[in-house]
Amino acid sequence: MLRSTFVHLSGVGPATEVALWRRGVRDWSDLGRLPTGSPGPSPTERRRARELAESESALGERRASWFASRLPPGELWRLYPTFRAETAFLDIETTGLSPYEGIVTTVTVHGGGATRTFVADDDLEELPAYLRRFQLLATFNGSLFDVPFLAVRFPGLTVPPAHIDLRFLLYRIGYAGGLKRIEQTLGLGDRAGVEGVHGLDAVHLWEEHRRGRAGALERLVRYNRADTVNLEPLLDFATAELARRLLTSAGAIGPPSPHVAAPSTWAPNPPANG
Repeated sequence: MLRSTFVHLSGVGPATEVALWRRGVRDWSDLGRLPTGSPGPSPTERRRARELAESESALGERRASWFASRLPPGELWRLYPTFRAETAFLDIETTGLSPYEGIVTTVTVHGGGATRTFVADDDLEELPAYLRRFQLLATFNGSLFDVPFLAVRFPGLTVPPAHIDLRFLLYRIGYAGGLKRIEQTLGLGDRAGVEGVHGLDAVHLWEEHRRGRAGALERLVRYNRADTVNLEPLLDFATAELARRLLTSAGAIGPPSPHVAAPSTWAPNPPANG
């Protein structure tokens, strides 16, 4: 999807992007080959050529931050298929709803081929350094809860440069409510062993752990990990559905322009090189 994206370029909005797709411009290289209709490139064409070259460079160097600073906030999801291996799915558990009244008890980060849970009074201080290895951050309501909570806990915290909040992404395609409700609606995710456990239970489990109850911390960690790992299939679903709807809104993509060489098959996700 990323190489088929043009709204990060100067002067290109959603309507222009759709118009380009309908002309058969389906990749950055296609846009660079569009006929100019004039003897020499205009200032706009020169700027566009420069931005396309910068796009290729940023992609080659795996700099999601470059795209994140140029894409509309609601379009950051387009980065996920390309930067999937560099995405950190994150969820936290706390003892309260305010970072000034409660503490962070556990934080799970899932991504890069591993799932790791950080625990207060153990290894939680290692979280900021661990997060710096990722390019994208995926949460559920994390822009309003998890990230602000962590920012108070770790002043100066640097999170991955592009943040995809699944609560709002899923709402955009018609799925409202809490994480567990949406999981059930879509039939996605696995909560084996922590069925029926909810946020308030997580607070009680931490309190029981502090009082020395055997197994309380293990159950809390398992719950936190389920909340986190289940975000991955939800984001897979949401990005695929958004791409499908985007292409449908473009009129199913008309025949390619005779002036532009384009693939014979249009797909929301390009080959593995991005």
